[in-house]
Amino acid sequence: MSLIIEDKVQEERLILVDEQDNKVGVGTKMQVHLQGALHRAFSVFIFDSQGRLMLQQRASGKYHSGGLWTNSCCGHPRPGESNLAASTRRLYEEMGFHCELQEVDQILYRVDVSNGLVENEFNHTFIGLFERTPELNPEEAEGWQWISVPDVFTAVEQDSSRFTAWFKVILAHFGQETIQQWASRYR
Repeated sequence: MSLIIEDKVQEERLILVDEQDNKVGVGTKMQVHLQGALHRAFSVFIFDSQGRLMLQQRASGKYHSGGLWTNSCCGHPRPGESNLAASTRRLYEEMGFHCELQEVDQILYRVDVSNGLVENEFNHTFIGLFERTPELNPEEAEGWQWISVPDVFTAVEQDSSRFTAWFKVILAHFGQETIQQWASRYR
């Protein structure tokens, strides 16, 4: 891991929450993930007008889950930043575009990720519509693809090791029918 990325991860501050998403404190990103402390997060699912989901392949150099496929964008709001503002910011920072986002649900989960880190998140789920080609930030994402909702469930079933732990939990929690309903809003 490069020194610059490592410093950025250690210095970024996350919002610690209780199981009702009430703020209870702030912690550094690395500390929070090492301790498995419950914190606020978001996941973005971008669809096109054909109902396909945009998958992101995380950059191999990421501090965890590098090279794995996941939802379109994910991250953490900063102290004082709304979930919508944070989702909009990170979508641009990772994938190089803006679009209107709408929060559709929340999920609480705890999963182990690579390098001994834990994602213990109160996760706000957003959806949006985008029809063009993203402009990836190579420090964040090294690939992307459009995939039908049924095909993403099949791909995860066939080889789950290619996907991030949180993406698999989100898919299992909401299920194919609900995610297909999200996609259908843009047809």
